[in-house]
Amino acid sequence: MYAEERQRAILKQARQNGRVDVATLAAAFEITSETVRRDLTALERSGVVRRVHGGAIPVERLGVEPGLDARDAVMTAEKDRIALAALEQVPAEGAILLDGGTTVGRLANLIPADRELTVVTPSLPNAFALANRPGITLMLVGGRLRGHTMASVDSWALNALKDTYVDIAFIGANGLSVERGLTTPDTAEAMVKRAAIASARRTVLLADHTKVGNDHFARFGDLDDVDTLITDIGIDPRTADEITRTGVKVIAV
Repeated sequence: MYAEERQRAILKQARQNGRVDVATLAAAFEITSETVRRDLTALERSGVVRRVHGGAIPVERLGVEPGLDARDAVMTAEKDRIALAALEQVPAEGAILLDGGTTVGRLANLIPADRELTVVTPSLPNAFALANRPGITLMLVGGRLRGHTMASVDSWALNALKDTYVDIAFIGANGLSVERGLTTPDTAEAMVKRAAIASARRTVLLADHTKVGNDHFARFGDLDDVDTLITDIGIDPRTADEITRTGVKVIAV
């Protein structure tokens, strides 16, 4: 088993059981404790577990939500590929919505200046990325700015989205699973994401494979709210099949 495959298995076990310990993992995978510790260090650097004495705990069990900079520094190659694939979904003209988050933010940076688009976004980084592109009519959703994501939340944002209708919404998520749908740690973020999905004719979810099978506190949608999931090739094939059977088109890049 390659290190990346083993680390995915370790992460899955941590999320299922709430924690993992070094001795048990070493025996299960027939590897040394030092190798397990290296795997746990790699997972911690990816922002998906927190090392504790003798093992590790998945970050969602700790109630930890990494900041924007920390999340932007992990899974960078995968996020770039996902954003590039998402660009193929962006129409030449019309109206789209760009959610907050680091993967959707990469898509914002890729949108060509000559597209005749109305772009609705609650995300301040997305707004800065698009502000000077001549073909873009930028509609910045107002509200309380949440520092963790640099995106607008609460009633002002909800009121704006209530009267908005776009062709495609590009949405991010902290977690998604067949059992619990689309989740995020914060209830205010969840409300805005739910309103964004409701405003769109089609919804495209951008999420790298570490989000799949991961559940957070606040649910903002079901998988049947999603038309297309764009993820990376690290997704477990069986999980991808399960998602496909719910009616979602899965694109792994």
